[in-house]
Amino acid sequence: MARTELTPQDKEYKKIISSRLNDLLSRSGRKQIDITRSVGIPASTLTGYFKGTRLPSPKNVEKLAEYFNVEKSDIDPRFGRDPKEDDLKTADLADDDTIFTFEGKPIPEQDLEYMKRLLRGGRK
Repeated sequence: MARTELTPQDKEYKKIISSRLNDLLSRSGRKQIDITRSVGIPASTLTGYFKGTRLPSPKNVEKLAEYFNVEKSDIDPRFGRDPKEDDLKTADLADDDTIFTFEGKPIPEQDLEYMKRLLRGGRK
């Protein structure tokens, strides 16, 4: 049976999930085989998640979240949580301690300055 064509959003989800899983794995100091042995997701399936070639099922997202001790939404954006007013926070762009990343990589200072100008309405 042929697979259905992925939407552009699904393709983006694969990239995000891959980036997040690789980040969690590197911070944990573990290997993919450790996950396979612990949660029972086949190695080939898991490799697809880490390479960004497959989308995990909701059941496997739950297994991975439990393994890394994080929320499902920390792995898969499709599990976005409903924010409460208390949870809504805005980053202070003037705060030098605020760290911004894109796909797990730091954003260059020049790009941050450009974004600050855009957010302020083009004023310097």
